[in-house]
Parts: sequence; structure tokens; C-alpha cells
Amino acid sequence: MNAVDLGLPVDVPSTALFTDQYELTMLRAALRGGTADRRSVFEVFTRRLPEGRRYGVVAGTGRVLDAVENFRFDQGVLEWLREREIADPETLDWLAGYRFRGDVWGYPEGEVYFPGSPVLRVEGSFAECVLLETVVLSILNHDSAIAAAASRMSSAAGGRRLIEMGARRTHELAAVASARAAYVGGFDSTSDLAAGFRYHIPTVGTSAHAFTLLHDTERDAFRAQVDSLGRGTTLLVDTYDVAEAVRAAVEIAGPELGAVRIDSGDLLLVAHRVRQQLDELGARDTRIVVTSDLDEYAIASLAAAPVDAYGVGTQLVTGSGHPTCSMVYKLVARAGSADQDAPLVPVAKKSMGAKSSRGGRKWAARRLDAYGVAEAEVVGTGPVPEELADRGLLVQLVKNGEVVGREPLEAARDRHIAARAALPMSALQLSRGEPVIPTEYV
Repeated sequence: MNAVDLGLPVDVPSTALFTDQYELTMLRAALRGGTADRRSVFEVFTRRLPEGRRYGVVAGTGRVLDAVENFRFDQGVLEWLREREIADPETLDWLAGYRFRGDVWGYPEGEVYFPGSPVLRVEGSFAECVLLETVVLSILNHDSAIAAAASRMSSAAGGRRLIEMGARRTHELAAVASARAAYVGGFDSTSDLAAGFRYHIPTVGTSAHAFTLLHDTERDAFRAQVDSLGRGTTLLVDTYDVAEAVRAAVEIAGPELGAVRIDSGDLLLVAHRVRQQLDELGARDTRIVVTSDLDEYAIASLAAAPVDAYGVGTQLVTGSGHPTCSMVYKLVARAGSADQDAPLVPVAKKSMGAKSSRGGRKWAARRLDAYGVAEAEVVGTGPVPEELADRGLLVQLVKNGEVVGREPLEAARDRHIAARAALPMSALQLSRGEPVIPTEYV
């Protein structure tokens, strides 16, 4: 049984209308002009990282594969397009049989990226590739932004556990995608049950202040929670007086109390006081969880505090100030005719500003120094240098329309940990800076 079987709004039967209208008008004109079948190569990349960020994190790849598979135009959609004259009869006939039959290559999920990195490469006819632009960018820009914020928070946490709890701070479907991206970026669990169901992410949650306020006394609330969930539960101790709540919590649950949660006040000071009180009461193994508008800077500031886990919401699901990665989807090569053997011709946008692009079907590799630390992102269009032959970053995700690169979410999470560890140590600094390694074009 999956999300669709249960009727949960975390999947859709088709992703075909997750697109901008100009994708369809371009298709219409290309079909009329005889250029729709020209073999084409589109690439996803970003010209710059968000201000101050030192690396990006690829996330959402698995969701892109789902979107490509589900990109179908059913009768209802086709009729809607016809009624509004968005597509003419020729275009509607073409869309009715649409299936992506091309190839997709990309950085595997969890990998890091830099300005100019060809994060995704989509190859096929112009018509079948251009339709995917909006949905691909929608997914990658959102998920990669969340994963980058999660990675910074994970680094700042220094091995302490992280709970994603931002569902109430974003769109209900974005919340599911955010939890997934946060898990790739290093978070350990989520409060969102739809994310747990859809992606098998560990879920956690106990009680809010409302549960304490429901009862006549705080002790009554604690007793009810312990009776229901066991001594290993987490009790929220800042509804009234923290010291009194901690004392009551240990008296009711005993030294086996799992954890206490602090959601307000000077978290650094309160955490130290609570730790001392717990130890004095014999609850030395009781953990301390802190929440309350945390971001990577707040987490870093609590490094010296006796904190065991952090719960993060708003700042995580909004990318900690950078809710998008500014990725673009650009045509970089195309054939001069519909002949499948026609050679590819590099194409690129010329611009007086910062919106120019580089033509040609690209490969990417990461050059390491003698210590195995990344020193450059190398991007090229010609032969791959021999010394970089085994350092290629792109893997095949779709072959002749069939998904070949799907993998467990755990693989992406593990990959990110390894990729981040191979970056220079300055990558982990939270201070503003340039990309931690340069992008070299050959």
C-alpha cells in the first residue's frame, strides 16, 4: 500500500501541468516549424551559489525521476488545454502520446555542487525535453535549498541529533518534500507523518504546551503522558516554571525519563541549569532537546551547552534565508536537423549581464589534492583528461525513457556525508565566503 492507495495528497497521478504555459507554446511552434524532433541537450546549473554559501547540495533527484515517469497528459487535461486554446489539434495529438524516451544524467542525490556544475543533463528531442523544464527546476531548486540549509545545520550540530519539524511553517506538500531534503542533508527524523509514510523517514513527536494546559496541573499532564507513552518519553518542561517542571518530571518518570524539551528562554543558560538539576536528581541519562526558532547560527552558539538534540522548523523549510538555488535549465546543444545522426552543435545565450551560459554537452569531475581533499570542480565539453577519468560526477538516471538511477534515500544521505567530508575544512565555516573550491572550465 502506498500514498496513492490511501488517498494522501503527497503524490499526484500526473505531473504534466506542473509547468509553465510557454513550454507548450514553444512545443506548438516547434511542431509547426519542423524543429520539434531535433536532438537536443538541456543542462541544469546555477551561475552562483546563494550569497555567502560555500557549497550546494543536490537534493530532489529521486523526486525528479518520479515526476518524469508521471509526466502524462490524460483526457481531462487535454480537453482543458483545448478549451483554452493553449494547444492546437496537432499539439494535442502529440501530447496525448507523450512519454519521455530520452536520457537523463546528473549528479547523484546528496552530492555537493558549485557554480557551473551540470547538476542534471536531459537529452532527447527538443519537444520531449523542453516540457520538463519547469517541474525539474521546481523540484531541484526547492529541495536543494532545503538540503543545503540542513547540511549547514548538521555540521553545526556536531553529531547531535536533528529533528525536522517545519510542517506547520510551509505548504502541506512542500513540508513532505522539505522533510525528505532535510534527511538527505543530515537530519535524523521528522515530525511529519506524511513524510515518514512516503519516504520511510523516522518520525518523532510527543506533546505540545496545549497538552499541559489541558490538565488541571502540570503533574497531571506528565503523569498522563508517562502512563501512555512510557518512561522513555520526552516531557515539555517550559510551560510554567522550568525548575519545578523538571523536578516533577523526574519524580513521576524516575531516572529512566527519556528526555525533556525546552522551547523558550535563554536556551544556553536554561540547558546548563536543567542538566545540573537532572544530574542532581539522579537522571543522568535523561537527554535535553531544545527547540524555538533555531537556525545553523543558533545551533552553533549552543555547541558548549549540554544539549542532545535540536528541533528545527521555520528556518529549515525556508532554506535558512535562501529558499531557492537559482538553478536554470538551458539548451546547450542541438542537432541541425531531425536526422538522428546529425551532429550536435553547441549553443549558448549571449548576454551583457550575468545571464550568459556556456554551450556544449558537458562532463564534470572533481579534482582532489594529494590528501584526497577536493581542490577544484572541473567542467568540460571535450575529452575527459586521463587524470580525471575516475573522478566523474555524472551518473545515468534515465536511459531511453526508463529510470535506471533510483536508489534508497539512505544512499543519498550517506553520499552527502562523504561528499561534505571530502571538502576543505573551510566549507564548514558558517561565516560568509566564496565557494570553497573553484570551478575550472576546460
